[in-house]
Amino acid sequence: MKRRIWISIFSMALLASPAFSAKEPMNVLMIAIDDLNDWVGFLGGHPQTLTPNMDRLAAQGMVFENASCSSVACNPSRSALMSGIPPYISGMYSNGQEMRESPVLKEAIMLPRYFSNHGYTSMVRGKIFHHADMDPQSWDIMSNQRTDKLKIPKGQLTDMTPYQDINIDNGLSFVQKPRIAWKSTQQPKELTQDYQNAMWASKWLTDEAEQKTPKPFFLACGIFRPHLPWTVPAEYYARFDLDSIKLPPINEDDYSDIGKGGAMDEYKEAKEKGLREEIVWAYLANIAYADDCVGVILDALEKSLYKDNTIVVLWSDHGWHVGEKLRYKKSTLWEETARMPFIVKVPGMEPGRSKRPVNLIDLYPTLIDLAGLPEKKELVGRSFVPVLKNPDIEWKYPAITSSAGGHSLRTERWRYISKKRGTEELYDHDKDPNEWTNLASNPEHAGIIKELRKFLPADKKPTAKAGH
Repeated sequence: MKRRIWISIFSMALLASPAFSAKEPMNVLMIAIDDLNDWVGFLGGHPQTLTPNMDRLAAQGMVFENASCSSVACNPSRSALMSGIPPYISGMYSNGQEMRESPVLKEAIMLPRYFSNHGYTSMVRGKIFHHADMDPQSWDIMSNQRTDKLKIPKGQLTDMTPYQDINIDNGLSFVQKPRIAWKSTQQPKELTQDYQNAMWASKWLTDEAEQKTPKPFFLACGIFRPHLPWTVPAEYYARFDLDSIKLPPINEDDYSDIGKGGAMDEYKEAKEKGLREEIVWAYLANIAYADDCVGVILDALEKSLYKDNTIVVLWSDHGWHVGEKLRYKKSTLWEETARMPFIVKVPGMEPGRSKRPVNLIDLYPTLIDLAGLPEKKELVGRSFVPVLKNPDIEWKYPAITSSAGGHSLRTERWRYISKKRGTEELYDHDKDPNEWTNLASNPEHAGIIKELRKFLPADKKPTAKAGH
């Protein structure tokens, strides 16, 4: 009798777990945002940011406070997430490489195709891979955001008149560096590219698309902002008072203990021209726009038939420096670019927050675990379903972020950076959240560095050719 009771309890527990659902398959809704750092309300990266929609999702799902990307540029980060293979194995390190030119990734089954191979319909619009129209073989339905324009009734368009008096047309340009530009567009937000992407996703969720929404589905929508150039409707700039903009914490002596020279060219120029506040203003405005786009999708899901049977994942490919570390860019191994927002909402699972150091490379195995699909053994990441169930569970694995110049390891307390030229950095986040004090040369921390070195991957030269 006791044995029957325990078997019954065990069976009920399995059925109650989303990772082992015996009912209809769960859908997957993926929202990817480009170049978004921790300047979101639920991570507290900047006190003036306005992200009510992402904050709403954060309150409903699991927030990974200590999430890291696999690489700190768009192409290698997204290639790693979608393939489940990190740069130190694929050789993908830069935006100029072609993903399918990597011998490791040439025949790789990407995340949406794996779901398609197991009965799902995969659909996409916007930037999920490095380019919006990249790798069509990975998708069943692929919308061309350049040509598939959604028609909006004229009476539903935003009135731009109140914002036309805001003059925004600025930027930094410097020798052999990318241009940082910000200005407003006179287009109503409903006609802008990211907003159109969001509306396309919302139509599928609300069964208003030209064809009926397939079941089950893997629906991915890419939001390009706050990636440069920072061109959004002026109404988003109007949400922030330029005269009261706050700069992030900046230490102009930041490089004294890491053997580097002074500030980067773009930071020097921004300071000399008095544009540091304007850059923060522009970044905040573009984040607010991206958040509105996320809101369109979340509102549609909430009204849909799929709200109780859809896994929602929101991620950014990496962060972005907005003056911290004396630069305005990505592609570094420090906290500002290695860390990014990451939320996973699973029907039936309690919302919460976790400090465990997960990585975007872990998303592929986690999603197939949650959906109950067969294990894909060649994936490098590990399912963090145990963390979703218990955010305080023991998690011994540091998150690895790679670039062509080296690797960064993040634990709950430490960031360890190993450069290929032989230099090392160590930061104690309990005492130094801005990573201003490099402890690598301090003999007191030799044991910590020795332990973290054990997790360093072997260096691998790029194996994919640069694009043209």
